[in-house]
Order: sequence, then structure tokens, then C-alpha cells
Amino acid sequence: MITRFYTKVAEAHRALSKGQTMTEYALILSAVAIVVFVGYQTMGTDINTLLSSIDGKL
Repeated sequence: MITRFYTKVAEAHRALSKGQTMTEYALILSAVAIVVFVGYQTMGTDINTLLSSIDGKL
């Protein structure tokens, strides 16, 4: 009876650990997406200006 209880506790702990890991991955992915978006917003005008300059020289 006690062994079965410990087995269930161990299974629950593993399930919670997997959920925690997935949450951490989601937070990291969100942070990366925000950094990429901000970088694109910042560099987007510079890249557009550079391409316009090259187009004007051609």
C-alpha cells in the first residue's frame, strides 16, 4: 500500500516537472520573440534606408 502511494507521488512529481519545463520553454520563446520583434523594429528602418541608398546608386 505504501509503495503504491510513493509510486503515485513520484509520478505526480514527474508530471509537474514536465509542465514546469514546458512553461519555462514558453517563457524563453516569448522572450526571444520580443527581442526579435524589437530588433526588427529598430533595424527595419536602417535596412530600408540602406536598400534605398543602394537602389539610388544603381
